Amino acid sequence: MKVSAIITLKKDVLDPQGKVIQQTLDGMGFNNINEVRQGKYFEIDVQENDSIKAKEIVEDMCKKLLANLVIENYKIIETQ
Repeated sequence: MKVSAIITLKKDVLDPQGKVIQQTLDGMGFNNINEVRQGKYFEIDVQENDSIKAKEIVEDMCKKLLANLVIENYKIIETQ
């Protein structure tokens, strides 16, 4: 079963890469953007048929490795 997760910086954490993206977009004429924040996307194929258990496994992965919980949040976004 495939489970997707998005990891993003917490709102209080400075996002220099997002700032550079925003400045570049502004230079390209996209000047109606208030803020850009970047993150990471993971699609993980888990050997589990129960969607609840699959989500729990990926959540455990996020807590232990994929996300730095001091500065990042994670969200499980879908199960296939």
